[in-house]
Amino acid sequence: MPSYTVTVATGNQWFAGTDDYVYITLVGTEGCSERTLLDKPLYNDFERGAQVDSYEVKVGENLGDIMLVKIEKKKYWMLDDWYCRYITIKTPFGDYVEFPCFRWLVDDKEVVLRDGRAFLPQDDKTSLVKQHRQKELDQRRKTYRWKEWQPGFPMSIDANRHRDLPRDIQFDSEKGVDFILNYSKAIENLCVNSFMNMFQSSWSDFDDFEKIFVRIKNTISEYVMQHWKEDFMFGYQFLNGCNPVLICKCTKLPDKFPVTNEMVSVSLERDLTLEQELKAGNIYIVDYEMLEGINANTTDPHTQQYLAAPMCLLYRNVRNKILPIAIQLDQDPNENPIFLPTDGQYDWLLAKIWVRSSDFQHHQTITHLLRTHLMTEVFGIAMYRQLPAVHPAFKLLIPHIRFTIAINTKAREQLICECGIFDKANATGGGGHVQLVQKAMKTLTYRSLCFPDMIKSRGMDSTEDLPTYFYRDDGYKVWEATKSFVSDVVGIYYTNDEKVQEDEEIQAFVKDVCSFGMQDFDHCEFPKSLKTRDELIEYLTVVIFTASSQHAAVNFGQYDWCSWIPNAPSTMRKPPPKEKGKADVKMIIESLPDRGRSSWHLGAVWALSQYQENELYLGMYPDEHFIEKPVKAAMGKFRKELAEITSSIKSRNEGKKLPYYNMSPDKIPNSVAV
Repeated sequence: MPSYTVTVATGNQWFAGTDDYVYITLVGTEGCSERTLLDKPLYNDFERGAQVDSYEVKVGENLGDIMLVKIEKKKYWMLDDWYCRYITIKTPFGDYVEFPCFRWLVDDKEVVLRDGRAFLPQDDKTSLVKQHRQKELDQRRKTYRWKEWQPGFPMSIDANRHRDLPRDIQFDSEKGVDFILNYSKAIENLCVNSFMNMFQSSWSDFDDFEKIFVRIKNTISEYVMQHWKEDFMFGYQFLNGCNPVLICKCTKLPDKFPVTNEMVSVSLERDLTLEQELKAGNIYIVDYEMLEGINANTTDPHTQQYLAAPMCLLYRNVRNKILPIAIQLDQDPNENPIFLPTDGQYDWLLAKIWVRSSDFQHHQTITHLLRTHLMTEVFGIAMYRQLPAVHPAFKLLIPHIRFTIAINTKAREQLICECGIFDKANATGGGGHVQLVQKAMKTLTYRSLCFPDMIKSRGMDSTEDLPTYFYRDDGYKVWEATKSFVSDVVGIYYTNDEKVQEDEEIQAFVKDVCSFGMQDFDHCEFPKSLKTRDELIEYLTVVIFTASSQHAAVNFGQYDWCSWIPNAPSTMRKPPPKEKGKADVKMIIESLPDRGRSSWHLGAVWALSQYQENELYLGMYPDEHFIEKPVKAAMGKFRKELAEITSSIKSRNEGKKLPYYNMSPDKIPNSVAV
């Protein structure tokens, strides 16, 4: 009687093991095995801890090629979820067939697995596997449903709470991503408990902020504290701070920002006029027009809070440093003076603080929340709805979607919801952040997610002009390495452009992103179909880069750059000045966040800057969704390229007072999970 050896691997995350009954059925080209209980006498099967158990399944006759494995879990005495990593079948002829699972079996439900080889839909020939493929997608579309959380937002998952999510995309431990618990932990670690409820209580002076800063320091945050007032530090952050995506080369001044040569001539170093400096490519601009008309936080009736929509003109001096030379604190030049470095020191300092506060709002809501978190969720939901587990694009993308839908659901539940944590300290809390996302959606395009295009569209691609734009330089390298890896994988399964066009599932995935995820907004210009391998390679690179590298670049430096409160105020308590000569230390301190809001802000940027326990970094793929040797070789090549990039960044950073490492591959998690 033929016998098949079945090897079953249980996961090592919390509560992965089970005491329930587990049954298996082998489905081959020549027949099926009987439903067989996997159980060894006097043995605790399926224990947590990456346990691997082996069993014998006897059959009456040879089953032929094993096509499917059906796993069923039935209640023993109470339902007990089980996480199955993979199943390996050894045939009577000594062949091994791998069936990746990496899924939770919950309740009394079954899971049917294909073997680990990736197939495009047009390459499936038998009705058995075609039906399995379609059934999986039908079930997924019922499970992963689109929902509009707010009008004008990208669509999100249809779940109000983390616990309502499908088990496969929940965090292993909900406690680890509870924002309220994490904030409490942050507050305790930072020893700012005594300040948490001191709203309306101003700090006495700038040095007083050290009372909540002194306990946790690092190289960059301490340097920021020492140099935050200096113009070079202000300018440097537009290149390598938390929000290095706004600065643009300026070749013509906008009418709404009427800076004259007379105003800034003393700041120019090349014996050129402002007009000549513009033509020479030495002038840059940052415009926070997106903040115009956004309502400031009114959730605290005792504290008026304010927003501004400033513009800042910057100059590349002869030492290639970017320095501010003019600031206008709102969009209307008739009502807002242009502040200059030659003004009184406190007028100029307060103007720069306003720009930094506006940058914080833009960074948190648009650069971080919208363009990494929410966009990755759109890609993730579409992936689950349109790509079965056997599709090579699913296998490629799933490590980069890990926990993203879960963290976003938790954020909607606790962080950015009405009366959420975001309302505590941010000037855009209380609904302003919703308005800001809605407004920013109108300028979010597919091409703006393509890293090289985004850099070039802002005129920031010249390494000669800006030799210290490390975000750009490191981003180029990681983008190209990622694109090369994607190209290698795509080339294995798509031998020509026609293969892309004939792939109904990849076309449905792309269309789902545009027509549902982005709600078919005309301005977004997301493709609804892909015609060539190059287009597919770029699209998949965008998904992976957005979820990994771009998120890392704008997230994990938050404590570095934002923990010194005056450098990144989360709110302002006085309106932006409308005339010069009024600012002094007292006015600035009364404008900056009070003790309570400062403490909430500090807890937020500390918590958001922490890596997850057992973090998986770019290039790490411990869950073997792919089993083919050519793909594993491509992964090895990818890891080698990433290691070389990491080494070059480490060498460049040696001895630097302001090292830049947010795009270093060894600090880029695979997915948006915090």
